[in-house]
Amino acid sequence: MDCIFCQIIERNAPAEILYETDTVISFLDILPVNFGHTLVVPKGHFRDLTEVPQEIIGDLFSIVKRLSPVIIGAVQAEGFNIIGNNGSAAGQTVFHCHIHIIPRYHEDKTRFRRPQFLQYNNGSFSEYGRNLRASIQKEASTWKEK
Repeated sequence: MDCIFCQIIERNAPAEILYETDTVISFLDILPVNFGHTLVVPKGHFRDLTEVPQEIIGDLFSIVKRLSPVIIGAVQAEGFNIIGNNGSAAGQTVFHCHIHIIPRYHEDKTRFRRPQFLQYNNGSFSEYGRNLRASIQKEASTWKEK
């Protein structure tokens, strides 16, 4: 398989594995934003967050929540980012769902900021709200709540 994360999960590629469960694995990012930058990955191959089954989403984010303060404490970070890039337009380069835990420091040079702010105008704020609510209501009727 060409997926580097699947190779790591199968122990066919080197990685610094930090923690794993039956459904989720975490390891250091080989190209970190800051040292301690960790990836949390479902063990099943899912292209992005939209493909991950509901029961695994819970496991994925539970591990992100549990690991974050431990990692931040271990590297003495002053904060952290939780980032998931979904699709190439969002910056995803490995097409296996993964969540980044990125330790942050006041003096680091990395900034995740929007290059510009958009503004809704001429009633478009309400129009977007109506359209999105209608789309959500239509889809929500097919969702199974657990």
